[in-house]
Amino acid sequence: MVIGAVREGLLGVDDPEERFTNLYDRHYRSVLGYALLRTEHGMAEDVSSETFLIAWRRLDELPDPALPWLLGVARNLLAKQWDSRHRRQRLVDRIAALSTSQDHLILDIAEHVVDRETALAALATLPEQDVEAMALATWHGLPPDQAATVMGCSARTYNVRLHRARKRLDRALGAEARVARPHPRPARARLTEEA
Repeated sequence: MVIGAVREGLLGVDDPEERFTNLYDRHYRSVLGYALLRTEHGMAEDVSSETFLIAWRRLDELPDPALPWLLGVARNLLAKQWDSRHRRQRLVDRIAALSTSQDHLILDIAEHVVDRETALAALATLPEQDVEAMALATWHGLPPDQAATVMGCSARTYNVRLHRARKRLDRALGAEARVARPHPRPARARLTEEA
């Protein structure tokens, strides 16, 4: 715990303003990025600012490491702003917006396992909690204990949610692929129709 606080630059600094400045400089971009995945730019900035206002007020109570706590505060603030229906759609829209046609030109086509539209359609079918669990692990790179803090559950519960979310995504991707490329009818069925 102390090692993390040293790494965070918070331990050993007596001046609260300096401690807060270190916290802000270290984590503002992560909090803003988290909020940008869920809402438009102006709202994301407001949520990020309010997150750090709360952190300033509770500076002496911040856990170590601070990032999961900050993301949890941002998550709660976002929950107050939107009902789950709007938040899920906005998250899918933000992920779609982050992948541009320029990205497709830069990346080798062979590296794309599933095309972008199929992946977005599959993500849109998932509950918000599933998408968030996967985003915390893959997009933000948080280990299970920190991601669990953000989602307000235990690490074990988070791991179960992440596992189930990945299974549901796998099923959704399979369903989307079947819709996109229907299987040809068997030859025997074609022969009986022609006769």
